[in-house]
Amino acid sequence: MTRGPLYAVSPLDGRYARYTEPLVDYASEAALMGARVEVEVEYLLALADLEATPLALDSGTRSELRALYRSFDADDADVVKRLETDGYGGYAATNHDVKAVEYFIRLHLPDEDTQGPWVHFGLTSEDVNNLAHRLCLGPAVTDVLVPAIRELRDALADDARRHRDLPMLARTHGQPATPTTYGKELAVYAARLGRALGRLEAATAGLSGKLAGASGTYAAHRAAYPDVDWRAFSESFVESLGLEHAGLSTQVNPCDDLASVFDALRGVNNVLRDLDLDMWLYVSDRYLGQEAKAGETGSSTMPHKVNPIDFENSEGNLTKANSDLTFLADYVTTSRLQRDLSDSTVKRNVGAALSHCLIGYRKAAAGLEKVTPNAALMREDLEANPEVIGEAVQTILRREGDTDAYERIKELTRGERATLSDFRDLFDELDVGESVREELHALTPAGYVGLGDELVDELGSQRDR
Repeated sequence: MTRGPLYAVSPLDGRYARYTEPLVDYASEAALMGARVEVEVEYLLALADLEATPLALDSGTRSELRALYRSFDADDADVVKRLETDGYGGYAATNHDVKAVEYFIRLHLPDEDTQGPWVHFGLTSEDVNNLAHRLCLGPAVTDVLVPAIRELRDALADDARRHRDLPMLARTHGQPATPTTYGKELAVYAARLGRALGRLEAATAGLSGKLAGASGTYAAHRAAYPDVDWRAFSESFVESLGLEHAGLSTQVNPCDDLASVFDALRGVNNVLRDLDLDMWLYVSDRYLGQEAKAGETGSSTMPHKVNPIDFENSEGNLTKANSDLTFLADYVTTSRLQRDLSDSTVKRNVGAALSHCLIGYRKAAAGLEKVTPNAALMREDLEANPEVIGEAVQTILRREGDTDAYERIKELTRGERATLSDFRDLFDELDVGESVREELHALTPAGYVGLGDELVDELGSQRDR
């Protein structure tokens, strides 16, 4: 019997596979194999360009070698895995994933006997791995996660503009507070997400790589060719891969750059978790209605329910992602002395953390698409809480020189359900000018939103940060 996704150990490759599929080309073991092939091939070509080495590769061979990673497919990945675990093409099983890649490339050389020794020349596995991991992580973030985050930010910005002047009761400490607008609250999240996105893009652009041998000293390279400027060679090679060069390292590339990306992703996720919580509460308070999907079941026993499952699912996945990202950021930045292998298995879980991020983003976006503001209920709730204009009243009275303004309104409203009539009776008793009295009588909860609508314009005319 063929076992499909229902038999997957992880929901990322089972229940949620349709959401995580875009990351397969960047976060799978096959993707890492392909990135290792790219590093090894480009390094081999760079060695051939050195005058000091006798390695010669004609243009046809160069094209064929580059095709190894540019068209790396499932069959190629299977060969690499067989080289590692079973043996293949005359090579015994390596029981070493990077060595398997070396032999894979050797099998495709036109003259394996003379050209083969130059594959992986002077390198340690970590020279290849640190570069390959970053060649996978960078595009995974920029090509998959960033567009999903940007779509969310744009959706929030669009909704903020659409509902810029929709008055809504605010709640601080969970209690009725100075009114706001629904659009302004969404604009806050759009702006926060834009800033978090900027930090993520900056962190990803700062990914760095090392190529300096077993202890970070270029020892093997210098022993073979002492007259070559290996530091300049390494810098040029690493930068040709689109990475910054890490000039000082041990056997491992200190992973502070990875930690920065993971921390930046946590920042994005924290904004969206906060959004998920607020949207859930707005749905619970019926400020937001949800589109009922035909045929969908909200509860196995309560047929009436339309649950905010997308926001809940997003919250859960983003929380799981942040747990993984925190662990990764803490773990990968340490290594005993010049190298220990404990980080190798940990880094294989980066894809899982990114996958939980992506599911969270997709679910949040789905939740936003389903909700519609209940303007009538929002206005009804405002009218039911007229005490929120107390702030405006005492502020206006302060302006008029009333030294007891705050205490006067506190006595009327604190812990009490004051009505508009109560306020108007107070206004009629105040020793103020008639124009001030008219100003006070004109106050309403729905009209007391300050610059809420105008603040949406802080998002700017463009969608960018």
